[in-house]
Amino acid sequence: MPSKPPVHRRQPDPGNPRVQRTRACILAVARELLPEVGLTGLTTALLAERAGVTRQTLYRHWPHRAALLSDVALQGPDLGYPEPGADVRAVATAWMVSLRAGMTVPATRTAALAIAAEADHDPDSAQAMARILEDRLAALNKLLEPSGLQITAEQFSLLYGPLFARLFFDRAEATDEFIDSAVTQWLTTIDHGPART
Repeated sequence: MPSKPPVHRRQPDPGNPRVQRTRACILAVARELLPEVGLTGLTTALLAERAGVTRQTLYRHWPHRAALLSDVALQGPDLGYPEPGADVRAVATAWMVSLRAGMTVPATRTAALAIAAEADHDPDSAQAMARILEDRLAALNKLLEPSGLQITAEQFSLLYGPLFARLFFDRAEATDEFIDSAVTQWLTTIDHGPART
């Protein structure tokens, strides 16, 4: 009979309500701390202390900083997530509005930018960035299912790219008009058929 790994190496059971509460608490504290202390100030010691857990608990849930930051980015507050629909333009626009709202949350913004900045030289951050992009593409394709359209990773980049350029490079507001214009341009790049627009 194989022996169980030592306690400090066991992975938490994600289905356990106690584990879920612990993760939710730690993520909530991380979201509070990021805007307060910045990325460099968010140490495992400070996070563990404020969340009332051990550093060992943090490492069991998130073996590296990028894993924690990707969960902060992906599991932010509910800011009006869109509903699935048959109208591609309406779904894409609602999704972009939701993405814009998510990027206004300081912790989400900081986490996403930190992962992107580290991805070139940190394999964990590169993997976390890939996970975020895969998750968001899958989520958008789920919203688009009633339309019959499923987009590729390249088409996804063409949709969210202008929004990120506007927010992070231009440092300008992404108005509803900007989003409408970006979605209009994006629609010209995909073959979505006349019955699905």
